[in-house]
Amino acid sequence: MNYVRGFIPWIAFAVVSSAGWQWGALAGLVTGVALLVKECKAGVAAESLILEGSTVCYFVVLTAVAFALPHSELRHYGGTMSLGWLALTAWATLAVGRPFTTGIAKRQAPAAVWGTPLFRRINVVITSVWAVSFTVTAAVLALVTAEGLGNEVSVPVQVAGFVLPALFTARYPERARARFLQAAP
Repeated sequence: MNYVRGFIPWIAFAVVSSAGWQWGALAGLVTGVALLVKECKAGVAAESLILEGSTVCYFVVLTAVAFALPHSELRHYGGTMSLGWLALTAWATLAVGRPFTTGIAKRQAPAAVWGTPLFRRINVVITSVWAVSFTVTAAVLALVTAEGLGNEVSVPVQVAGFVLPALFTARYPERARARFLQAAP
């Protein structure tokens, strides 16, 4: 569950935003920077910190916008923008051939498997699932917000947007390895 750590700033943003989107953005930024600094000091490789780096970039911009324009209509689309950014991050890492989950997986898997096609395939699939989930959740949240359906609809949508790919991430590698071993001569 190491990948959950990377989402802590996003959770801080969601929780603190009830006090104002600028405070939520600042909480996300402070939490994101603290997490990134902690991981860097611990010697974590840069490829394992793609999500954390992207998170800090997002919250730098969001914090500046939120404090400069506290009454902007964008404040209503915090969840949509956040998930949209995460979707862009996930899709970009796939496009450049470096799925963001790879660095996270390398922190858990033995070095002997890192260069295998199966390891790469597992991470492409997992990152793709996260990318699709982020994209769909952002789109649904945009509609929920535009229709004024409120937190009673948006919160379950956001929870599902994280829980479903997290469950897939927890279960898929073992299934993929089992299929690979069954197909092996």
